[in-house]
Amino acid sequence: MTRGRPPHDDILTPAEWRVVEFVRHGLGNRDIAERQGVSIDAVKFHVANALAKLGFDSRAELRRWTGIRRDSQLAGQEISMDANVSLGTIGQIARSVTDIAAARAWYGDVLGLSHLYSFGNLAFFDCGGVRLFLSEGMDRRRNRSSIFACPTFGPRTKRWPRAASHSPTPRT
Repeated sequence: MTRGRPPHDDILTPAEWRVVEFVRHGLGNRDIAERQGVSIDAVKFHVANALAKLGFDSRAELRRWTGIRRDSQLAGQEISMDANVSLGTIGQIARSVTDIAAARAWYGDVLGLSHLYSFGNLAFFDCGGVRLFLSEGMDRRRNRSSIFACPTFGPRTKRWPRAASHSPTPRT
């Protein structure tokens, strides 16, 4: 009779991979434990095992690690640095700010971006055909940005459509 975990043909166990992916996305032990429904000690155990197996001394090294699960579709792909890579059209850039009024003044008056409209704690600007979406207070600890590809809005678009359900407040 064999005891212990079933054999796994990858460098990390499935549980370690799940925890490592969260670490690589910047989550702390408490957040990982809550999302996985396990104890913080279990998360610490998996992080310690992954660090030992990979020969790393810190979470920072684990966070920068570019390993890929064997059962991932990426694992079977050959990476070629000679490949022609092109990015699609970027339709919107989303950015959280701590003070929407100050951000409106900065992006509009200082940078000279065209203000499209504002609604509550949201503001929209035109960045040469790419919409800049500012939102106040989404995450005050880190100022995060997101980029969204919107195939319906091409680079030739001068003005972005306004949402019919909002009553825009034009900048004066």
